[in-house]
Amino acid sequence: MSQTKQPTNTGALATLVMVFFFWGFIAASNSILIPFCKTHFDLNQFQSQLIGSAFYGAYFIGSLILFIVSNSLGYDILNKIGYKKGIIYGLWISVLGALLIIPSANANSFPALLGSLFVVALGFSLQQTAAQPFAIVLGDPSTGTQRLNLGGGVNSLGTTLGPIIVSFFLFGSVSDVGKEVTITNINTLYIIVAAVFAAVALFFSFSKNLPDGKNDERFEKANKAAGALLMMTGVILAIILVGQFTDTSKLVLLMLTLIAVVAILFYSNASAVKSPEGWGAMRYQQLIYGMLGIFVYVGVEVTIDNNFGALLKTPGYFNEVGLDESEISHFISLYWGSLMIGRWTGAIGVFNLSAMGKRIATIVVPFIAFAVVLFANHLKGNNISDLYGYSVVVVIMILAFFYGQEKPVKTLLTVSVLATIFMLIGVFTKGIISVYALMAGGLCCSVMWPSIFSLAVAGLGKYTSQGSAFLIMMILGGAVIPPLQGVLGDIKDMHFSYLLAAACFAFLAYLAIKLKNVLTSQGLDFDSQIGGGH
Repeated sequence: MSQTKQPTNTGALATLVMVFFFWGFIAASNSILIPFCKTHFDLNQFQSQLIGSAFYGAYFIGSLILFIVSNSLGYDILNKIGYKKGIIYGLWISVLGALLIIPSANANSFPALLGSLFVVALGFSLQQTAAQPFAIVLGDPSTGTQRLNLGGGVNSLGTTLGPIIVSFFLFGSVSDVGKEVTITNINTLYIIVAAVFAAVALFFSFSKNLPDGKNDERFEKANKAAGALLMMTGVILAIILVGQFTDTSKLVLLMLTLIAVVAILFYSNASAVKSPEGWGAMRYQQLIYGMLGIFVYVGVEVTIDNNFGALLKTPGYFNEVGLDESEISHFISLYWGSLMIGRWTGAIGVFNLSAMGKRIATIVVPFIAFAVVLFANHLKGNNISDLYGYSVVVVIMILAFFYGQEKPVKTLLTVSVLATIFMLIGVFTKGIISVYALMAGGLCCSVMWPSIFSLAVAGLGKYTSQGSAFLIMMILGGAVIPPLQGVLGDIKDMHFSYLLAAACFAFLAYLAIKLKNVLTSQGLDFDSQIGGGH
């Protein structure tokens, strides 16, 4: 007798998907907010990147607090209260942060603005930890991956539209080049954001037919791993304090932060191999490499875009005088649109298509997504004629998808090598060719998250859930690598600083090989089909 499939709760899923959209919307909007704040507050490039540090640092702090408290109590707090309540609490935290942005902006206080963005992202951290497993319980478990891919695809749509919409709120129409804008222009935007989050939170709170979203998974304590993560946090905080109260070079401090993260992770794994008790998932070398991979991947994905506004404004890069802030949103949206193109294409594999159908979809879907990017910019009033040539890059990535064959190691290695080449082309050329090359980093990044994630948790068994939590913490890379590029831009120039992105992608290519070797040594042939995105 065949088992009846559980129907999907489409109303709840549609509302949850809206949450995915706004994660992408707000994260990508930072790309427009950064050059705006840099001009308004008269910041250098390093200081402007603190917006990204506050935002992505909150993911690390939020995930760490959740893990440390759960570890101390001996049970998973989120599982005890349920994923539904976890999302609701996370939404209200983000509502508070969005509302705090308004007085921060009106007071012309950059530190207060950073603090408000930190609160918004702290809510995102809780939402993201709860929403992904919650999407699975909103229907039949066998179709859970498809719901996650739907969420990922809509998240990418948010990252594409975010810069365009925020640019409209800040600058009005594209014709308003050089328009004097006060920071209070963001008030209306964040009132709307707060209202939407509040509405979704209320919907979840009063919906009677929504599951609580709990599971019976036993929580595995890992006191030594908790100690290592607290040590990492302490070292980073100490470095921040040194930076605040001394004249130590920001470059030195950021390099020390990178070294500390790498050293603590490898020390933890080495200790865990000798004595596994208390280390939990950190005893697995593939997880350590995966944590480094997520750290670098998120860092390079964010840094390419967050520093790009400053590069476009540089005289002599795109044109003689540099672009005005109000003229950069279509290039920023192209970057996040590239992530959408790649993620929509990467999600094809989860559907039951014939071999021929899959090949056709792999060619057609990227151009449909590219058309969405062009149409969104056209509606905003942007001149999209200088985006048409990017179709050549889309063709290159289609070929890369065919070559990668949906195999995690092969895909990660292929796109990492391609991205390294693109970054070098971007550094050693100018104008539209350089723009296309740097934006191609988004296409390459689009399938890195699922590739790294699936390889990192392979073979973890009962520690898979814990390993996943550790990987989410490594979104911390988005708080460290962009400021490092900002410092390089201040020391040399923004164009030259993109060599850091090339180095990051080269490192990810190296990690792909290391992950393959580690898994092979454990007897794991991990070339199974993957999908999804972040």
